[in-house]
Amino acid sequence: LKQELESGERVLQHEKLYQQFFTWKTTPKRGTQVMVKEESVIEAKRYFGFFALITNETMNAVTALELYRNKDVVEKAFGNLKERLNMRRTLVSSEQSLDGKLFVQFVALIYLSYIKKQMQEKDLVKRFSIPGLLDKLDVIECFEQPGKALQVGEMVEKLKQLYYDLGVTPPTSL
Repeated sequence: LKQELESGERVLQHEKLYQQFFTWKTTPKRGTQVMVKEESVIEAKRYFGFFALITNETMNAVTALELYRNKDVVEKAFGNLKERLNMRRTLVSSEQSLDGKLFVQFVALIYLSYIKKQMQEKDLVKRFSIPGLLDKLDVIECFEQPGKALQVGEMVEKLKQLYYDLGVTPPTSL
């Protein structure tokens, strides 16, 4: 925190944690002083375990922890490949079909990563897990009538809001 205050390069994602656990002031003579809110730290420590993260990169503790926690995305992505995206068995008749299937799976993982990032930024992780959110978004129905364009079923406002929270315009028709 002190380094960020002195350099003037604040990391907005860290601000909430800083305000929870620290107070600070900057004076012309003494410079920047950072004080720990002992009661907040003691309260938070009641439920914490201890672990160490070792890296050969130079980064602050919050960034290191965020990167460590994001490895979970990769593990869950492989789970999604197997279960949700039907990649348990390749079941293809040619190498070209396998290449196509793998490409589609790769694009799907990019979307899953985007959804996870948006969920973190919009604080949706408190309300949904990634599979839970995908299940919510999976209820859209399409209707096809001979000679007419494909129509998307009506969406409730909560579902539309989820799309907006994810930074995506809700579909109206295909």
